[in-house]
Amino acid sequence: MKKRKSYVGVMKIHKSIDEKELKKEMSKFVGKIMQLPPVKSRVKRQEREREVYSWNLLEFDKEKNEVLFDCEVEAGTYIRKLISDLGEKIGGAHMLELRRTKAGIFSEDSSINLYELEKIKNSENKLREILIPGEVISKILPTIEVKEDNLKQLLTGKPIMKQNLLGKVEVKEGDVAVFSGLRFIGIYKIVNEKDIIAKPEFVMN
Repeated sequence: MKKRKSYVGVMKIHKSIDEKELKKEMSKFVGKIMQLPPVKSRVKRQEREREVYSWNLLEFDKEKNEVLFDCEVEAGTYIRKLISDLGEKIGGAHMLELRRTKAGIFSEDSSINLYELEKIKNSENKLREILIPGEVISKILPTIEVKEDNLKQLLTGKPIMKQNLLGKVEVKEGDVAVFSGLRFIGIYKIVNEKDIIAKPEFVMN
């Protein structure tokens, strides 16, 4: 999801530093920053702008030089690289642990762990209690609606044409969730190529 994400993590500081000074250096990375993705990443390695909304020092173990922190960042921000870049300013730092606590509207507080899932995996009733309907996508992405008479073609991966639409499309770019009535069809990317409005990235069939 191209939404804000929150994390809790632990980083190792390579050289002794005063806690006040460390907080000061961390604060310099809050706001708009330029970040080069790490060597091992799925994206092209070129510097791009990302925003760090918050980066807080929660606990500082001076004996181990380990820092417990939380942060909220723009989607596509690499926390490991954020720590590495901080390390260049303070004599070295690397990430020890990282846990995502929130992504968009989804929070760790409303989730279950794998051990709990293992216990109920064979109970349909209990699974239904925790599963979130796919229609929740309408709270994450903008939506467009298509006519029912073209569903067969759309469900085989055909792009959405102007004549398939039910109403106007207000979205100019990016991903959209496509529905026909209450039925979720899939995720499409707006392209606006002549009569083609959007092309499929994921289709429910």
